[in-house]
This record gives sequence, structure tokens and C-alpha cells, in this order.
Amino acid sequence: MDDLDRAARALLRLPPSLGPVRLVAVDGHAGSGKSTLARRLAVALCGAPVLRLDDLATHEELFAWTGRLREQVLEPLERGRAARYRPYDWTLRGFGPGRELPPAPVVLVEGVGAGRRALRPHLAWLLWMERPAGASWARGRHRDGPEQAEFWDGWEVAETRHFAEDPSRPFADTLVREREKGYDWLPGPGVTAGADQIITHRDGVLAVDRVP
Repeated sequence: MDDLDRAARALLRLPPSLGPVRLVAVDGHAGSGKSTLARRLAVALCGAPVLRLDDLATHEELFAWTGRLREQVLEPLERGRAARYRPYDWTLRGFGPGRELPPAPVVLVEGVGAGRRALRPHLAWLLWMERPAGASWARGRHRDGPEQAEFWDGWEVAETRHFAEDPSRPFADTLVREREKGYDWLPGPGVTAGADQIITHRDGVLAVDRVP
């Protein structure tokens, strides 16, 4: 069993946070590795659905997607129903055909701002990719190529402003740091003990302990 399998088992033992769903956020700077972690966690969770916040944002509303998230995703999931949203097409600059997100035991939401103030009350756990902003942005620019340089110039300003007004890292339950193989799982600033269980970080991995 690797660190992702252990993390998946720990997340499944959390109490539901949104109707029947354990909503788990993966936040961090753009280019920090959020999408890769969410994809790998989804596999370890036997195909957990993943909501990409890039599907709710637009060129004009990089961070003003809270209303769409609440109406199209949070409210249906809280009622135990499948969410249905229309992903934004960043090439065509418009919303595409509807996509369904089932109320699975764990639903992952990944993207910059996934741990924002408006979303935190609905989260079972908040993961933060522990990579500095500059290193993350350089990685993202390299990934997207020079043709996206102008977009990245604007994005860095917008992201800096967002986290200054609505930071996520101080509330993270777990800081996730990439290593050559796998991840280190470190206690986050926001880790707290629940009424009947706590999450610990033994040997760098998540574990859930029942409290008698």
C-alpha cells in the first residue's frame, strides 16, 4: 500500500461534509501539481469524481465562480443528487455541454481557490500543495508554452490578489509535498481534532484514529 492508498483510506473514514458526500479540496498555486494529485487520488479512491474549478471559471471571471459552484454543484450534492454543470471551454470562450457529477462517497474539487472561505464549511478536508508561488508559476508557464505568456502575466496578478483577500493555506488540514516518488503528507495549519475522530500524519501519511 503506497501513500496515496493510505490517504484514500483515511479520507473515506472521515464523516460526510455535504449531504452524503465527503468533499475534499485540493488547493495551491497554479502549476503546483493539484490536478495530478487529484487524478492520482481519484484512482486510489476507485474512481472518485473530480470537479476542476477551471471548468467553472472563465476568462472574465477567474475567481468569481462561487455562485455557479453553489447552485450547480453544492446544492444538488447536499440533497444527495447528482450535480450537473457546464464546463467552460477556454478555447471557444463559452460554456459547453452539461456534465454530471455524482454524489459519491468522496468528491474531489481541485483548483486555485478550492479552499476559499465560501467553500470551507462544506469541506471534509483541505489539502494544500506545498510549492512556492514562483516555482509553481514557472512550472505552469513551461507547461503551457510561450503562447500563453500574456494569460499567465494576468493570472499571476489575479491569483496574488485572490490569496491576499481569501487565503487557503492557513486553513489547510494537510500540506502535500511532491517528492521523486510519491508525496509527503504534513500537518497543515488548520488541522483540528473532531468530536469522535482525528486525522494524524504518522510516517508522513494520513491516518484516521477513532477516539473512544
